[in-house]
Amino acid sequence: MMTSANTKRLHVAICGAGIGGLTFALALSRYTDIDIDIYESARALTEVGAGIGIFPRPWKIIKMLGLEADLLKVTETKVVDGPVSAFRYRKSDQYEGIEFYTLITQGSLMLFHRADYQQTLLNHLPKRCRTHCLKRLRSYAQRQSGPIELLFEDGTTASCDLLIGADGVKSAVRAGVLGEKAQWVRSEGRQEEALEILQHVEPVWSGTNAYRALIPVQKLKTIAPNHRVLNTPGVQYLGKQGYIIAYRISGGKLINFVAFVVKHHLENTQFNGPWMSTVDNSAFSSIFAHWEPEVQALIACVEKPMQWAIHTVRPMQSFVSGRVALLGDAAHSMTPHQGSGAGQAIEDACILATVLGHPSTNRTNIARALRVYDSIRCPFAYRVMEVSRINGRYFTLQLDEAAGAMDLDKLPPKQQWDNLQQLGSRIVKNWEWTWTTSIDTTLQEALRMLESIA
Repeated sequence: MMTSANTKRLHVAICGAGIGGLTFALALSRYTDIDIDIYESARALTEVGAGIGIFPRPWKIIKMLGLEADLLKVTETKVVDGPVSAFRYRKSDQYEGIEFYTLITQGSLMLFHRADYQQTLLNHLPKRCRTHCLKRLRSYAQRQSGPIELLFEDGTTASCDLLIGADGVKSAVRAGVLGEKAQWVRSEGRQEEALEILQHVEPVWSGTNAYRALIPVQKLKTIAPNHRVLNTPGVQYLGKQGYIIAYRISGGKLINFVAFVVKHHLENTQFNGPWMSTVDNSAFSSIFAHWEPEVQALIACVEKPMQWAIHTVRPMQSFVSGRVALLGDAAHSMTPHQGSGAGQAIEDACILATVLGHPSTNRTNIARALRVYDSIRCPFAYRVMEVSRINGRYFTLQLDEAAGAMDLDKLPPKQQWDNLQQLGSRIVKNWEWTWTTSIDTTLQEALRMLESIA
């Protein structure tokens, strides 16, 4: 049902203009009787980061939103529905590396520069979606009825019927959601439960630092003209203390390079130092000094990488509090070892926009729509979060978490190869959900649930 501008059925405020927030705004903008304001803390709408991968499930959403044609202009990845050769896996912590597995996906893993993806979203976002920069949320207040009041760090205020927190791993909206929940249970005398809820406000360090850089393809060609990364969809170089991933983006002009230095024993601790900083190669190169020549060629091309201390969010019982909901990293910030963080934010955006845009959803029954979103997305996203965490173990040659990294170098060649094959099988098993499950089924389930409680 279409309505005039002064009789909008919902006014939605979105905190955060990253991948999740903008995808949600675009998906919701299909319903012209919903008012949308986007609040971004940064001075301008720019995306931090380098490459992202999008698997078949979220790619279906990209097509639904009409983004496919423009995104295909900024990637050399071709859309294929059947079996596709994706990443090559190599044991590389030795002079002669061993290629032991190739990830075969059912459907393409689409690879992009993060900034290209965000710019495509902005190009498609209707002008009626109002964006406000330099607006960092300080707090919000919601009551049983009436609008939600928003207070920003600059002292200005705004109001909305529904608040969506897409404001990243350090989410102010998440702090408000958990603060509300803690206050409610504390009022019932459940002090220990309130303290447990508040444990989920602050992110925790995963024990892993990533060192990101963009390498001009021509630079690598000059140093190593036959380098594997120049001629394959992508390569992961694995070892006991970390791993490196490299693949081409931006129409084949750049290589997305990420070196991971992993200390699993420090998982869920506090990181001492800035979460993001520009460093020299010496901050990570010593870990890979004895690795195969292909790795050395990549590192030689890296200049002033960005160090990223990877933080995650402790899993919560719910993404929702009243008429406030979380999506993307604010809800389920995960390690990047599955390349699924962006895809999960896109799925959040699609499901949430679908239930809110349903003709039966209005100011009086927002809680019903949010309940459906929460019941579908919360358990699914946390399952992906866990398999991503497990992949991080596999990429450092850990078949058994309790036993730690395998000392493959001490095994006879046949036994070493068998262990690597087992590792490859487990890696692909962890990724199968990306092509054996369908977003269509999930959307149908969301609509069925919504209509069953109408």
